Amino acid sequence: MNSQTLKLIGRRFFAAAMSLVFVIVTVFAITNVLPGDATDAVLGQGATPQVVAVMRHDLGLDRPVFFRFWLWGVLHGDFGHSLLNGLSVADAIGPRLHNSLLLAGASAAVSVPVSLFLGITSAIWKDTVYDRVVSIMTLGMVSVPEFVIATMAVYVFAVRLHLLPALADVGSVHSLRQFLSAFFMPVASLALVTLAQMVRMTRAAMADTLSAPYIEMALLKGVGPIRLILVHAIPNAIGPIVNAVALSLSSLLGGVVVIEVVFTYPGISGLMVDAVSSRDVPTVQACALVFCVTYLFLTTFADVVTILSLPRGRKA
Repeated sequence: MNSQTLKLIGRRFFAAAMSLVFVIVTVFAITNVLPGDATDAVLGQGATPQVVAVMRHDLGLDRPVFFRFWLWGVLHGDFGHSLLNGLSVADAIGPRLHNSLLLAGASAAVSVPVSLFLGITSAIWKDTVYDRVVSIMTLGMVSVPEFVIATMAVYVFAVRLHLLPALADVGSVHSLRQFLSAFFMPVASLALVTLAQMVRMTRAAMADTLSAPYIEMALLKGVGPIRLILVHAIPNAIGPIVNAVALSLSSLLGGVVVIEVVFTYPGISGLMVDAVSSRDVPTVQACALVFCVTYLFLTTFADVVTILSLPRGRKA
């Protein structure tokens, strides 16, 4: 790895760090200009101004904005406490984050292998009947939002056929059968949309690589199809393919919010939605930070793989 490659990677990490700081500042600013605060959720509309003032003082909401800036606590590993119950935000997020990662991981385990296979094979057999069928199917799935797929799954499998529960009760999972019963519809709803996006992006990246001059030269030299794909095409397309996977998985974060609400899944997205409605600012900020860090990790990892996959990045 040469110095130029290290500089490119360093710049990418620096850009990710600056993006993270920008997001923290933006989320803090937005949550502090929203109308109302946690006192409205706790005391209700009938509270007197004196009682509201006392509670705002107890919660520290009357302090200047600079001293309430959430970044200072994050730098010391303190994510604050919930304004509603006083519990540590980190303790509240921990179990919810585990559930969300389990759902996202199961969806990725299903969508990534299938999408890579379909995307690569569609590029290899470009403009064939197989390619057209895959393209039409993925285009149709991309056009349908997650909540529509989730709602249709609940109607078909839970309401009409009575095969699966409408709610994802992960607390009662103690066997493989119970796991499949609780996770089938949420995972399928997430995986279908993510898979469709990933197939189309993977196909485009692989098709671009297969049309490169060095691939044509390899064909003229008599390289076999299997060796052509495995040795010449895929190693040179790994950067764009990883980028396609990372971007598709990052879009999965937005889908998790919708899916967790539809299936009442006890994940971090549901916690964030409840915190927004109750103006629990520290919880909202912590949840937003988790989503931002996950997104930045995926995109930064994809960029680093792309840099290392370049010819100059492979040199020692």
